[in-house]
Amino acid sequence: MKKILLILSILVSQFFWAQSAFENANKLYQQEKYQYAANAYEGIINSGKHSAEVYFNLGNCYYKLHKIAPSIYNFEKALQLSPNDEEIKTNLDFARKMALDDIKIIPKVGFHKLISDFTSTYYYDTWAWITVALGFIFFLFFLGYYFSATTFKKRLFFTGMFAVIVGIVVSAFSGIYEKNRVSNERPAIVFSESVVVKSEPKVNAPDSFTLHEGTKVYVLESTSNWKKIELTDETTGWIESSAIKELK
Repeated sequence: MKKILLILSILVSQFFWAQSAFENANKLYQQEKYQYAANAYEGIINSGKHSAEVYFNLGNCYYKLHKIAPSIYNFEKALQLSPNDEEIKTNLDFARKMALDDIKIIPKVGFHKLISDFTSTYYYDTWAWITVALGFIFFLFFLGYYFSATTFKKRLFFTGMFAVIVGIVVSAFSGIYEKNRVSNERPAIVFSESVVVKSEPKVNAPDSFTLHEGTKVYVLESTSNWKKIELTDETTGWIESSAIKELK
């Protein structure tokens, strides 16, 4: 019992500490002490307290300080935790405009694209809630079918049950597909002011192209101190691990 009370007291004290630290960081931001506020938000994150609000406010601090890579990185982290937040998306777009690299996005085609476009309509957590909601609706249709006194009503509720089952299968598949897609992606942000991407994971390998801070890349594989990356225009190359910071 004493151990449980001790754990509860620690959790409560940590909660109030995090809340107090967050409010203190907000005050520093309002006073336009952006570097001090950024340090305070970083302290919260380093303590293990992660939230979309903390990352979002930290991104705003770095945006005010004109630090491109940290700003984009923290907005991206906030968006991972709150993918439907329009304010985060808007501020991320503003931060991206500060980046020097303008990488084109090559649209994907085919059946895979159709599936991805559909499943990415919602985050996988949202698909899970849709599945749960449809499951509840199915239960209501089942009750209606079971207690119906006429053949017409039974057919009506049975048809509804069938339609809802199709919806449950689609939403469950979409959630699983979207979760796997997101899990398999390894996005990262370039933190070096300027870095040369190589054709091979060697310092003396031929140069492929140059990237600047704030550019988003996707890590394909790692070896030693190098990472193979891909851009949204499907260009690939090798970059030193220290030049980027992965978002996951």
